[in-house]
Amino acid sequence: MQDIYPSRTDRGSAILARQDPVVYGDGQFADALNSEQLGSYEKNGFLVIRELFSDDETLALCDEVQRLLADRDIASLEEAITEPGSDAVRSVFRVHELSERIDALSRDPRLLDVARQILGSEVYIHQSRVNYKPGFKGKEFYWHSDFETWHVEDGMPTMRALSCSVLLTDNNACNGPLMLVPGSHTQFISCEGETPDDHYKESLKKQEYGVPDPLSLKLLVDQGGIEAVTAPAGSVVFFDCNTMHGSSGNISPWPRANVFMVYNSIENTLNPPKYGLDPRPEYIARRQNVTPLAPLEVAKASPA
Repeated sequence: MQDIYPSRTDRGSAILARQDPVVYGDGQFADALNSEQLGSYEKNGFLVIRELFSDDETLALCDEVQRLLADRDIASLEEAITEPGSDAVRSVFRVHELSERIDALSRDPRLLDVARQILGSEVYIHQSRVNYKPGFKGKEFYWHSDFETWHVEDGMPTMRALSCSVLLTDNNACNGPLMLVPGSHTQFISCEGETPDDHYKESLKKQEYGVPDPLSLKLLVDQGGIEAVTAPAGSVVFFDCNTMHGSSGNISPWPRANVFMVYNSIENTLNPPKYGLDPRPEYIARRQNVTPLAPLEVAKASPA
């Protein structure tokens, strides 16, 4: 079957029209976002909900992230990714399985029902991680579309996944906030270069394959601009798997941290990777034991 999103082939780079919906099933599968929010997500490829979590909830998550980052047993795992040229932890993957608190977060209806509504189905966690960008020395994440990597290196069939970033610290213009290109999710950038074996070992530190060429990126930005997500701790960013995004380095004194989860439709489970590549580890791309997420049961207040 012909691949409608070819990338990293012997062809040059190209911009291809998206063939998949952005909001599936007209957003009727769950009831989380109102029509204005849903329309904004469909148009721009992302949605920011400010202060979705309370100060107490956010502080508890911050404490949990600090515990994970300081745990030597976790730091010794393959799931712990260090900064280029340093032993400082940059990301910890599979955190929804390493932490009961983050497992509960992944099933919180305030997040889960948004994913179910947009993707039009039950969902599972394709990938989860904590991202930490310390003050003064936090490194950048270069421009990329997640779907391009997930399609080529993981065999994700269609654009029926979304990312959710829960901000644990204030994100301001100076500490390397997430930057997104509005409208870029409607076009797929076919990238140049043949993927090396075990590419993930380098790409999680610094991605060099599966990144857009400068001309394609400029065309996307000329059309949509760039929006930096500056928002207080406790806010949440939902963005489409094909939205072009990145972040600059952090040379400010203020650290930036978030919990990042990828929800994938249960109807969009992974095929074999492209071009005979070996599957990436389970902590990066879930293949086994794929089951729909059970929503967190929220205790109801007792009647007065």
